[in-house]
Amino acid sequence: MKLVISLLKKQEALFAKGSKLERFYPLFEALESFLVSTKLVTKNQTHIRDAIDTKRYMIIVVLALIPCTLFGIYNAGYQAHLAAGWNLDFISVFLTGARYVVPIILVSYTIGGLWETLFAVVRKHEINEGFLVTGLLFPLTCPPNLPLWQVALGITFGVVIGKEVFGGTGRNFLNPALTARAFVFFTYPVQISGEVWTALPVAKEKLIDGYSGATALAVAAQTSIGSNVMNTLKEAGFTLYKLFFGLIPGSIGETSVFCVLLGAGLLLLTKIGSWRIMLGSLIGAIGTVLLFNLCSGPDSLPFYHIGPFWQIYMGSFAFATVFMATDPVSAPDLEESKWVYGLLIGSMGMIIRVVNPAYPEGWMLAILLMNVFAPLIDHIILQRKLKKRIPNVI
Repeated sequence: MKLVISLLKKQEALFAKGSKLERFYPLFEALESFLVSTKLVTKNQTHIRDAIDTKRYMIIVVLALIPCTLFGIYNAGYQAHLAAGWNLDFISVFLTGARYVVPIILVSYTIGGLWETLFAVVRKHEINEGFLVTGLLFPLTCPPNLPLWQVALGITFGVVIGKEVFGGTGRNFLNPALTARAFVFFTYPVQISGEVWTALPVAKEKLIDGYSGATALAVAAQTSIGSNVMNTLKEAGFTLYKLFFGLIPGSIGETSVFCVLLGAGLLLLTKIGSWRIMLGSLIGAIGTVLLFNLCSGPDSLPFYHIGPFWQIYMGSFAFATVFMATDPVSAPDLEESKWVYGLLIGSMGMIIRVVNPAYPEGWMLAILLMNVFAPLIDHIILQRKLKKRIPNVI
């Protein structure tokens, strides 16, 4: 480590103010911050100082995403081998999954990182570590065989339009990763829906008979009114066990509730993720599901009849609640606001999923909409607190 510090000190003069490479100081600062630590630290005694800086904060979130990432690679390969009728031994399955998933992650980090660097160089400020999370979150919300050029366009839109045009990390009011996914979803809906959730290593006509790449949500949405949606799901091979552990078609990192819970445990243990938002979202979702169950009838849409456990395990609810809704920049700041924010996300996401069979997943829209209203929620809660204050007596 001393050798690295010594080497960095020798090279720092090349990027100092007035030197030929001054414009590229953000690149040097990013490398130094990543290898050692940033020099921009608080020294004034009026500030609260602790061991958590932006780099450590973001790295903890990345560590929390590792279980979902590794399982997503394995599951992508597992679904591909299952579709092709190939053997399911661990090594070959994992390597096949890596063939599809790793390029998506690399493109996301490379293209998004280039935009981050460009804006840092032009604005003459340091490269923020926030992209370490955005660059991984976005791929995990995508199908395993999404075209790489669409990945590049999506992360470009998320970084540039969702964050940099508002001033960069800390000033964006929308979650950049969800902004990127929303762009791809509404611009190229064919490539991010239907059977593309399962990567196909062979031509479709060579697939085994009876194969279907539909997700549990798609199966439930296609169930005809009057039919038993629970039987339809079970006949399609979906069980609570499979939904919980995640060996099903779906987005790369969102299928396994178990892996999401492992990440949630780390975020809660380190106090990085807000338990109020997570619990609020869970309460809002379960309450809305129970209300729909009570209002369901023989002529109701299939989703009205699905119970809380199935609704929570299906789709991206767990991943969205733990990693997307808790984004500290786009979420409210006050503790009471986080409860309201979480409750509304959970309720609104379930309303979109249940009421609209053409769009059986509502967490992306619910979180982006509540991102917009987060400052308003904080403002209302703050004004209520101010009104409760005892006026000063002169």
